[in-house]
Amino acid sequence: MKTIVIPIILTAIMSVMSCEMCRDMRSVGVNEFSRYLKRRNVVLVDVRTPQEHSEGHIPGTDFNIDVLDESFEKEILEKIPHDSNVAIYCRSGRRSKTAGAILESNCYKVVELESGFNGWKDAGKDIQH
Repeated sequence: MKTIVIPIILTAIMSVMSCEMCRDMRSVGVNEFSRYLKRRNVVLVDVRTPQEHSEGHIPGTDFNIDVLDESFEKEILEKIPHDSNVAIYCRSGRRSKTAGAILESNCYKVVELESGFNGWKDAGKDIQH
């Protein structure tokens, strides 16, 4: 009986630990987000619609992948290496939290712009059209 219980307990402990190790998302303000973008190995992702992206986006955006598109998770996994630091934003900060949760569940390190692109613009930061 002991030989069966021990592996089950160890498996359960390892599952909990691996899930907790993947939990790595932070929501930050505009200035901290701007500083974060200057780090090495940061992939900047706009999770808004392509239409919103074409109307203006943060300079240096690597990908525009709509979080509301059913292929969002598949595209992220195909395009962004797991060892990347991922910076994400949407219009106001709501959709990027959803995207962040998806990325976090796939063990990405994520920094999310809490006020979104609107906060970026309101702070007078550069915008690319």
